Amino acid sequence: MSDTSLSPARPVSLFTIVLLLGVFSAFLFFVRHYYSPAPQAAFNSAPENLPKELEWRATSAARRQALLEMRTKETEQASAYAWVDQPAGVVQLPLERAMELTVQDYRAKK
Repeated sequence: MSDTSLSPARPVSLFTIVLLLGVFSAFLFFVRHYYSPAPQAAFNSAPENLPKELEWRATSAARRQALLEMRTKETEQASAYAWVDQPAGVVQLPLERAMELTVQDYRAKK
């Protein structure tokens, strides 16, 4: 016959659990009191040290200017007609017009 009742924890397992908790506590203590990550400065480099395609990253003013130019270009593209690939017949449309044409295509398919 086998005994299915639970036996009390052995002293070796209790010692192991206490030891592991102590090691973990010591680790947390040392990390909390002695570890301090080195602060990293922002990426600001002189433009002459950067390749031509990365000059926009040199200063925060240059990054702001690049963002402003990109947003202006995107706004113009979103509201203008233009050829993307004329031989293939691919055009750029304003967003509103493109949505109207898409709705018309879906209605025609029904």
